[in-house]
Amino acid sequence: MIAILAAVEEAPAGVRLLDALLLSGGFHATTVVLGTTLLGIAAGVVGTFGLLRRRALLADAAAHATLPGLAGAFLVMGWLGIEGRWSPGLLLGAGLAAALGVLAIRAIVRATRLGEDAAIGTVLSVFFGAGMVLLGVVARHPRGEAAGLEDSIFGAAATMLPGDVVLLAVVAGIAVLAAVLLLKELRLLCFDEEFGRVIGRPLGAVDAILLGLILLVVLAGLGSVGMLLVVGLLVIPPAAAGFWSDRIGRMVPIAALVGGASGWIGSAISASAPRLPTGPMIVLVAASILVASALLAPRRGVLATAATRISLRRRIAVDHLVEALSERDDRGWPLASIARERGWGGATAALVLRAARMEGLVAGPSTALRPTPRGLARGLAVRRNHRLWKAYLVRFAEVAPSHVDLTAERVEHLLAPEIVRELERSLGEEVASDGGRS
Repeated sequence: MIAILAAVEEAPAGVRLLDALLLSGGFHATTVVLGTTLLGIAAGVVGTFGLLRRRALLADAAAHATLPGLAGAFLVMGWLGIEGRWSPGLLLGAGLAAALGVLAIRAIVRATRLGEDAAIGTVLSVFFGAGMVLLGVVARHPRGEAAGLEDSIFGAAATMLPGDVVLLAVVAGIAVLAAVLLLKELRLLCFDEEFGRVIGRPLGAVDAILLGLILLVVLAGLGSVGMLLVVGLLVIPPAAAGFWSDRIGRMVPIAALVGGASGWIGSAISASAPRLPTGPMIVLVAASILVASALLAPRRGVLATAATRISLRRRIAVDHLVEALSERDDRGWPLASIARERGWGGATAALVLRAARMEGLVAGPSTALRPTPRGLARGLAVRRNHRLWKAYLVRFAEVAPSHVDLTAERVEHLLAPEIVRELERSLGEEVASDGGRS
């Protein structure tokens, strides 16, 4: 047996990681990987609704509130002559303490002038402080059963047993089933609670179910990632999913996928390098996915947003160029003159001219530019949109004429054709056309 363990330790880290990812790294490693993957799926599903419902901090407070429940349950079971580390008793104590913490937050918000954030901070610190005091009492307990109780703070996935995997499978199943059956109600709860109550939906009961699911995931995650890190699994996967979609029907499966992948990859890395703790590694993997999502998501990612802004600025600059040329005669005008009017530097002016030529909007040398027929039509359209929006602000928004030019110059490039037609119908023929090149 010792020889086998030595051989495993001597295997390259990459081989051990691949074995763990493929669930062939041994019975214990496979158990941990399966359990944490199921926990990540459950946390991703429940966390999506918790995040949209603004319950992230409430989950954090509930997680911290489990500590005095664990320590108190240990002391009570010791007083009753029951083994202090009996898991059902510890989970019962943790669940009661977490529920008490949530009820305390609600009572403080309803009975005082404190906001929810202040109530959460108060309950979190008080319960966690009480838990640390009780842990000190447990450490001096005459019975030698308290060892490892503090693992609930940071988790101890290495002690996961097949029964724990079954429990996590049940939790994940409950979370997915609740999301499927209550999707409409949960959507109303998160986005339009008042309308849901008006049409008679039992959103109070749905909110209680959501809180119960959050507490269930918190309790299920105590043994693997710990009370301090389980909140990360409830928050980070939904936050990552939010970069990929704004539809809750898509966010939920994406968050479940991110949570499951975080548990799978994080625990596999920990199994391949035994000195790396499982819980922190899972959260770090989830955070890496969040960073990658924030950078690479096609619509809301940093890179996509930057590309959109650059494209919009390029379009506006080209519009300004053809608009300026459409206001002049056909002799052609130097680019340097227009650049001075617009405050463009030499490099910016060159880039704008290159973009306009690529779109076939201008012709002639840079010292005598003139618009092509296509460029002239686009320049006149920009001028018309400017006049339409300016007239709209003056007539209907009662904005002083001296204050509308800057706003109109920003909006004129973004008006959709249907909006332009509506403005033309509203404002009449006086501004419906450019009126020539005046």
